[in-house]
Amino acid sequence: MENHYFIDSEYLSPKALARKHRLENEPSSRKNHMEYLPGMEKIESDVCEKVLSQMNSYDYLQYTAADAKAALEHEHCSVEDFKALLSPAAEPFLEQMAQKARLETQKHFGNTVYLFTPLYIANYCENYCVYCGFNCYNHINRMRLDKEQIEHEMKVIAGSGMEEILILTGESRGMSSIEYIGEACRLARKYFRMVGLEIYPVNTDEYRYLHECGADYVTVFQETYDTDKYETLHLAGHKRVWPYRFDAQERALQGGMRGVAFSALLGLSDFRKDALASALHLYYLQRKYPQAEMSLSCPRLRPIINNDKINPMDVHEKQLCQVICAYRIFLPFIGITVSSRESAGFRNGIVKIAATKVSAGVSTGIGDHESKYTGKETDSLEGDEQFEIDDSRSLEKMYHDIADEGLQPVLNDYLYV
Repeated sequence: MENHYFIDSEYLSPKALARKHRLENEPSSRKNHMEYLPGMEKIESDVCEKVLSQMNSYDYLQYTAADAKAALEHEHCSVEDFKALLSPAAEPFLEQMAQKARLETQKHFGNTVYLFTPLYIANYCENYCVYCGFNCYNHINRMRLDKEQIEHEMKVIAGSGMEEILILTGESRGMSSIEYIGEACRLARKYFRMVGLEIYPVNTDEYRYLHECGADYVTVFQETYDTDKYETLHLAGHKRVWPYRFDAQERALQGGMRGVAFSALLGLSDFRKDALASALHLYYLQRKYPQAEMSLSCPRLRPIINNDKINPMDVHEKQLCQVICAYRIFLPFIGITVSSRESAGFRNGIVKIAATKVSAGVSTGIGDHESKYTGKETDSLEGDEQFEIDDSRSLEKMYHDIADEGLQPVLNDYLYV
C-alpha cells in the first residue's frame, strides 16, 4: 500500500522526507487527482456532472434581499431558492429562516433528537491530507484495536445505554482491511441496534459484504467539492482520487446499504459553494434511490495535532446556523447531524431548530473509552485523536440536556424482524 512503509515511524527516513517535500512543493510530482487508480470501480452516473455544474456556476453575490425574502415565502424551496438562502443576502433573515426551519423539522420529525457515538478502531492512514491529524506524515501514536479490544470498547459504550454506533478507521487498507472492518460490524451487532461506517471508500461488492456483516449506513465526507482546492489538500494516497470518493455513496446504495450520509468539511474551501454541493449531491441521489435514508452532516474544520499546513476559511456559528437552516428548508425530510466539533451551547440551540441527530460520549482517540467513560486509569495503550472535540458531554448528560429543552431523545427506533 502506498505510503504504508513509513506510517507510524518516529522519524521519517531521508527518502520519505524528500518525497514529502516534493509532494508539498512540486505539483507535477503528484498523481492526477481526477484519474482512477487500479482496483477502483467506476460506475456510470450523471450525478457528479449535475452537482459540479450547479456549484461552479453559483455566484452567491448576485442574490439580493428580495431573493432571500421570496425564497422564505415560497411553500416549496427550489434549487434557486436554496441558493438565495445560502447567500450573504439571506444573513439578515436568519431569524425568519430559523422559524421556518423549525416548523419543517417539527412537521417531519416531531420533537425527536437521535443520539449516537463514534468508535475509532484504528488510526493508521495511507493518505497525505494536510489538514487531518491521521495523515501518514503526522507523527502521532498509531494503534489498531484487535477483536478483543474492539469488543471491550463496545461493551463499555453499550453499558452507557447507547444503541447506535458509528465505526471509524483511518484510511488504510493495509491496517484496516475490509475483513477487519467486517468483523467489527459483526461484533457491533451483538451490542447495538444500529451500526454505521465511516471508512475509506470501497467498491460496490465490498459495501455489499459490509452490509451483510451488519452495517446499516455509510458516511463519507467529500471534504470539499472544489476539485482544484481538493488537489492542493490531498497530496498522496487513494483519497487523492476525487471522483472515486464522490461516487462512494452511490456505490454503497448499489451494494445494499440502507442509508448514506454526506458532508463537506466547512472551512477547507468556500463554505457556501461546498454547502450547496453537499445538499445537491444528496438531492440528486435521492431522486435516483428514493428508498434510501439520507442525511447531511455539518462539520467545521477543527484543530489537529502538529498542524501548521492549513489556514481554515472561517465559518462562524452564525454562518453555520444559516447553512443548517437552509438545508432544512430545502430538504425538509432529511436527517441533519451536528457533531461534537461544535459547542454544547450551539448544539443545544440547533436541535430545537433543524438538527435531528447529535453525537454523545465522544472520543476521537483509539482504545480510550473506558478511561474517558469511567475516569479510571487503565494499562491499555491508546492511540491519538483525529481532531479536538468541543462538546464532551456523556450520553447521560446529553440525554438529560435534550429532555430539559422539551425534546425527546431517541436511542433507536428500528425493529428488526
